[in-house]
Amino acid sequence: MFPLFSYFSFTIFSLLFLSPPCFPAMTTPGTTTVLTADTLNATWQEFSRFLDVGIGSQVAGMSELKIYFHRFGYLSLSSTNNLTDVFDDQLQSAVVAYQTNMGLPVTGKLDSSTMSLIMSPRCGVTDRTTQNTTTNQGLHVTRHFAYFYGKPRWVRGSPMRLTYAFSPDNMIDYISKAEMRAAFKRAFSRWAAVIPISFKEVESYKMADIKIGFYHGDHGDGEPFDGVLGVLGHAFSPESGRFHLDAAETWAVDFSKVKSRVAVDLESVATHEIGHVLGLGHTSVKGAVMFPSLSPRTKKVDLKMDDVEGVQALYGLNPNFNTSSFAYENSSNKGIGLMSRTSKWTICVVVGVLVLFSCT
Repeated sequence: MFPLFSYFSFTIFSLLFLSPPCFPAMTTPGTTTVLTADTLNATWQEFSRFLDVGIGSQVAGMSELKIYFHRFGYLSLSSTNNLTDVFDDQLQSAVVAYQTNMGLPVTGKLDSSTMSLIMSPRCGVTDRTTQNTTTNQGLHVTRHFAYFYGKPRWVRGSPMRLTYAFSPDNMIDYISKAEMRAAFKRAFSRWAAVIPISFKEVESYKMADIKIGFYHGDHGDGEPFDGVLGVLGHAFSPESGRFHLDAAETWAVDFSKVKSRVAVDLESVATHEIGHVLGLGHTSVKGAVMFPSLSPRTKKVDLKMDDVEGVQALYGLNPNFNTSSFAYENSSNKGIGLMSRTSKWTICVVVGVLVLFSCT
């Protein structure tokens, strides 16, 4: 009996003390929240100084954050001149509105999750109802998705076909024409699959319904671009058809060929901006294509039900679109995404009982 007991004791000791722990690590009290380098970008990196700032605080440069909230529809300002650097009641209301709209914990403070999203690259179209702006004249929110006011849409004969073309003068030269055309063709096809509209590339930029180009800084539409990893692009409501991307970005169609940490997926941004071209505003559903932010080196091209329901409310259903199948695929994709994390099976002994735990 003694040799058996010794062997069993040694086994239990090994399992209990040599196996990786099966319980999440506890947060050490008093640790400081830090915004990592992945959170920062060249345009809004100075905002990192506002981390954990709350009402009543005064921090140099806070006026720039107020301009940010004004630009994206959360803060009404009669003028951007003479703004103070005080975190006042008006700014707190803007922060609360932003947190609510983006599905963040509503704290009224510039906590880490709020600052991370504020500093993320994003679309230049406003998120909420504002005074008239060049790009959208405000938004009308319905459920999660939103429309431009008046719900403008393209009106053409049936079957509807919209044409698109690339600017002959405002393009980037480090992505081949073939790769560029293929990326946009895939982006347009995703929307065409769910609504009764087809898209066709044409040579005539002047005659095309949708005009695509890459621009630097102030390019004459009242919505200047701001450099690397700030505003990635913007598009105008129907039937304008203007579709502009920031030429300062490092655009990529294949991340395996582009090693830059600030590379932005062209197809993802194209798919998002086509939603605006069709009349959709931004959604509060983080996984949807029409969510306003996109991190560098991230691909997000698959429409979610929120995107589909929004655009179909404008144009109706593609007769070949299978709603139930699409909903199942969305659900399956979500499940696969959760399970794709690496799991390790560890054996733990609890009060003499052998149990298997899945530890991620």
